[in-house]
Amino acid sequence: MHEILLGKYLTLQEFCTCTQTYRKYGDRINPYPENPEETIPALESLCEHILDPVITHFGRERFQLTYGFCSKDLKRFLAQKDPETGIKNGRVDPSRDQHMAHEKNRNGKYYCVSGASGTARLGAACDFRIIGLESDPLRVTRSARLVEWILEQQLPFDSLYYYGGDPCDICEAVRPIHISYAPQQRHDIWTFTDGGVPTRKGIEKWLKD
Repeated sequence: MHEILLGKYLTLQEFCTCTQTYRKYGDRINPYPENPEETIPALESLCEHILDPVITHFGRERFQLTYGFCSKDLKRFLAQKDPETGIKNGRVDPSRDQHMAHEKNRNGKYYCVSGASGTARLGAACDFRIIGLESDPLRVTRSARLVEWILEQQLPFDSLYYYGGDPCDICEAVRPIHISYAPQQRHDIWTFTDGGVPTRKGIEKWLKD
């Protein structure tokens, strides 16, 4: 099952083992879906509608997946703090971010739900970046240029998170973006404050009139 191709380019194994947290604690983490009958088709749809077009355009060698599917085990380790630094291993918000796709909790309820209504918010998500995007003379960040390309292509995303500018103007480092696909295709775009709080401030340039 691990070598299943989810689309033209990415395997299930790549989607489940790409995080730094898995690489650090992999001997204690089962990274694969427990509800594969529903989760794998959701990941396949994400690849078909979003990731395959991105990789076809920019090239497989430039595409870097930084966070794909989140299993129950990975969720637990992401929420823990690194014993050396005291910093959490990663961000995890299964009720909203769609990284757990169609996985269910012990009560048989989907992890990803919408607000107080508890309505299932199904779909699948990942974080990725494109290596080697050139800096822009107008000071548009490299990750912002990726967002603009996605919008120009009218890719049918559900949610897109823009994490901010490049960490270094002269180095190759590029912040990833988060993107999800779901049947509702809401085209929600979010940025984040310095404190990591989601906000709509700063996305005006990407909104249609």
